[in-house]
Amino acid sequence: MTKLSVNINKIATIRNARGGNTPNVLEAAINCQKFGADGITIHPRTDERHITKKDVYDIKPIINTEYNIEGYPSEDFIKMVLEIEPDQVTLVPDGPNVLTSCAGWDTIKFQDYLREVISIFKEAGIRTSIFVNPRLDMIQGAINCGADRIELYTEDYALGYNKNKEKAIAPYIESAKKATELGLGINAGHDLSLENLAYFAKEIPNLDEVSIGHALISDALYLGLENAIQMYKRLL
Repeated sequence: MTKLSVNINKIATIRNARGGNTPNVLEAAINCQKFGADGITIHPRTDERHITKKDVYDIKPIINTEYNIEGYPSEDFIKMVLEIEPDQVTLVPDGPNVLTSCAGWDTIKFQDYLREVISIFKEAGIRTSIFVNPRLDMIQGAINCGADRIELYTEDYALGYNKNKEKAIAPYIESAKKATELGLGINAGHDLSLENLAYFAKEIPNLDEVSIGHALISDALYLGLENAIQMYKRLL
């Protein structure tokens, strides 16, 4: 059964827009789990425009599912992850000034660097996932780096879904098959929504986890958080 990890960055974005502590990020994390989420995902950035460094530490004790921390593996990020010891760390290639993740790692060009970083996390017993585009050479590169899982960057699928969903998903199916062949776990995320999630989850073999934030939190504004989470869960 594919797990749903809810990215709560957008909760923090709303809080930070006004200052204070409303909405409360910790309460959101607690309630997401209570309402059926299989995990909580955050992506702290150096400018703290949504999740703050304090949030990262404060959330850990209230996790009773899985804690996934995404981010670029800077020295400060590595130090923070090692101190917190989440269930999973997801490495993304975008630097601090990028608005949102927009591409996967080049696991061939940065293989030596990624291998070094991943070995640090694996030595600490932290499952490590690498954000990648659906390309077979990038999947092969991920296993050569020592990753436990890949996270398939799904924006291209989301963009192509309404035009030709079979064509849009084809490279993801091939990538998932390759990952399974190599012994990699498979996560996915970015622009997955109520509209396109069911088909993706049905067609992708051995999908371990999807991480969804923007669409789910946006839907929750209209549908309610508990209802939104349950609707997404039913599609998996």
